[in-house]
Amino acid sequence: MQPIAILGIFTLIIAASLWAAPRQVSVTGFFGGTSETGAAPGLWTLVLSQVTTWIFARSLMNAAILGYFYGFAGVLAYAAYYGSFLTGGFVVMRLRSAGAGSVQDWLGTRFGTMGTGCYNLIIALRLLSEVFANLIVVGLIFAAVFPEYASFSNMAMMLVGLLALGYSTWGGLSAALRTDVMQMVLFLVVFVAAFIALVISPDFDFAATVTAQGVSGAHNGWVLLLVAFLQVFSYPVHDPVMMDRGFLSDEKTTRDSFIHAFWISSLCIIAFGFFGIQAALQGASYETQLIGTWAEILPAWVFVALMVSLLVSALSTLDSALSSAARLVVEELNLASRSLVGGRLAMAAFAALGAALTLTGSQSLFDAVAVSGTASMFLTPVLVVGLIGSRQIAPWAYLVSFGAATLGAAAYFLRDTQWVSALLYDGHKYEQLLQICIVVLLVGFGAVLSGASRKRETSQT
Repeated sequence: MQPIAILGIFTLIIAASLWAAPRQVSVTGFFGGTSETGAAPGLWTLVLSQVTTWIFARSLMNAAILGYFYGFAGVLAYAAYYGSFLTGGFVVMRLRSAGAGSVQDWLGTRFGTMGTGCYNLIIALRLLSEVFANLIVVGLIFAAVFPEYASFSNMAMMLVGLLALGYSTWGGLSAALRTDVMQMVLFLVVFVAAFIALVISPDFDFAATVTAQGVSGAHNGWVLLLVAFLQVFSYPVHDPVMMDRGFLSDEKTTRDSFIHAFWISSLCIIAFGFFGIQAALQGASYETQLIGTWAEILPAWVFVALMVSLLVSALSTLDSALSSAARLVVEELNLASRSLVGGRLAMAAFAALGAALTLTGSQSLFDAVAVSGTASMFLTPVLVVGLIGSRQIAPWAYLVSFGAATLGAAAYFLRDTQWVSALLYDGHKYEQLLQICIVVLLVGFGAVLSGASRKRETSQT
């Protein structure tokens, strides 16, 4: 009964998404998100779109898994990344006051093609990781609820990916914004119902939850919290979905949207993390990245609601990632014409590449966050010194910061290899990640400060 309910509800949500997506859209609407009348997105359209694209399936699962292993400290560590709405909003406002129309616009003015090329490489990898990770969650859910058909999980991932691609190509960013609103409302209804059921259940103890140590102890959760604090300034800037939405509406609407998105998404992430903590408190074993665990310990309808919320969040992130991929390929990389056909081809290419990554067999969800978050850290010294400090930065300093962050990300990804492990602290992977982040920032700030001139920058015109 559970599998049928999950499949039936998700099918209805996909049908609703197809219905909500615009059938006709202008080139401006496809890439800029304007309505049929040319109007910019309103406040709550931006808020709900920001939230639903950041509390995506991978993030929800990460929060729960960290809660299971490291207790409330693990949940707080992941929730700290949602401070990105505050830091990202701050960066967007500074960019707009400097006259820039995008991050690439600002980087291109100061560092030319080299500057935008380094940045575009990082965000392209970020978009591919979003497509990959959310499809992986779809596959995990399919394998957990249909264990007898687990071998068909790849087919389920491809089908959901094709459906998301289908309605995304109809309207681009305009379709993503419209469906995000509908999907977020549905997510909140379903998830809030599941959360209420959790907190009123006899087994739930709020005090025990917020003091929980997790099955592995809280230490590494606190370590990860420090990592999040080091990454939270640059992390939102390498997310094209968030940055794209920072330049769609007027400044007041945009500023307010970031603030509201921060508290809503943070509450959702912490609440979802409670499900992971609860599984640990009940002594449940870790199965199928907690999906199998929840199937055993939660009431049937709560489990269904939880799986539907995960599937909705995966769907909403896929369409937003694909619309940002279209803008990246067409407007920033100029690899296709600025037309509906060019945008749709770019979407199809990113969807295919992201789907291909799911066939590698990797199912590590947090590693994608850690690797891309570390790679983004080259932006921290550049933005602090160049954007906030209004100082010119030598191109070589930019490259050194980029190189340090890229090598740091590679070191974390290859941390188990003999030659890399010899260079790292002999401890838990999060302790190694903290070490890497500190070194990346020290090298980056050292280079950027050495290559910074006293000449103050002027606003772009």
